[in-house]
Amino acid sequence: MGGDHAPAAPVAGALLALAELADTLDIQLVGRPADIEAEMRRNGGVPAALASRVEIVPATEVIEMGEKPSAAIRGKRDSSMVVGLKLQAEGKSDGFVSAGNTGAQMAASTVVLRLHEGLTRPAIGTLLPSDRGIPVVMLDAGANVDCSPQELVQFARLGSVYAEDILGRANPSVALLSVGEEPEKGSLAVKEANQLLAASGLNFVGNIEGHDLAHGVSPRGPVDVAVCDGFTGNVVLKFYEAVAPIIFAQVQRHGAPASAVDAVAHLYDYEQYGGAPLLGVRGVSIIGHGKSTPEAVKNAIRVALLAVEHRMSEHIGRALRGTPANGANGNGGVPA
Repeated sequence: MGGDHAPAAPVAGALLALAELADTLDIQLVGRPADIEAEMRRNGGVPAALASRVEIVPATEVIEMGEKPSAAIRGKRDSSMVVGLKLQAEGKSDGFVSAGNTGAQMAASTVVLRLHEGLTRPAIGTLLPSDRGIPVVMLDAGANVDCSPQELVQFARLGSVYAEDILGRANPSVALLSVGEEPEKGSLAVKEANQLLAASGLNFVGNIEGHDLAHGVSPRGPVDVAVCDGFTGNVVLKFYEAVAPIIFAQVQRHGAPASAVDAVAHLYDYEQYGGAPLLGVRGVSIIGHGKSTPEAVKNAIRVALLAVEHRMSEHIGRALRGTPANGANGNGGVPA
């Protein structure tokens, strides 16, 4: 029930996911049954081959986009967001996807699913296009405005697991976003985080600046994960979202072939990335863009499916404990 185009986009995106993604995928649509059923009829109904893979789970309340997160999750215990997350906490589902109120989803996920042991805060990991032709994982993208050096190191561990499990990057390289490449550049937190990351055992390639992020490389090689506080990350993300369409429109206005513009614009289209995982909670919580279309919802479900298949939450639990990814089974994830 969340997002600028709800319930139309979530319902249509769920049906796309069922048709195009894994045959083992089942989807629970959580919200007001009458609204969901009406939207499914508007989409021509659920094909018979898919009907057995769809379940409508009633939830009478909706957390609106402008509501204060903490008050919303306390006052709306029968909201689609809280009910959906509780399904996972109770072992009745494996992942949760929403395009609704980001702050409420972060708060509800932290309360309902809880954080991995030793973790102070969760972080939003988002994918940024780069000149390398493959995206860079940047976190935090807005969950935590102020961060300690220790939290930045935790974010690096979270991002490394995401890059490995979802993007297939072996031994992901981690960089720290700053105002200079030298270790002594940046805020007090960034300078201390640089020292901690150098001794962390991660594949740390040092500081990078904004232009390095756009290229996906550092002076010491490629970058898979870029770490920063949520204030910086959210500014970077919003800039990316705004400037790319402006540039493409200008290029097209000056006579570039439409096919070439479309091909490049596709690399910067949020729809293809789907959603950003809230990393650090004991489970799978995918945050979609408020403007998510059916295609974006489908791809957010794809990210959730990959996270479940790779048991990413358990992998994160092991990484935070300092044990290898192929070590003994952890107790951090919601059972898949």
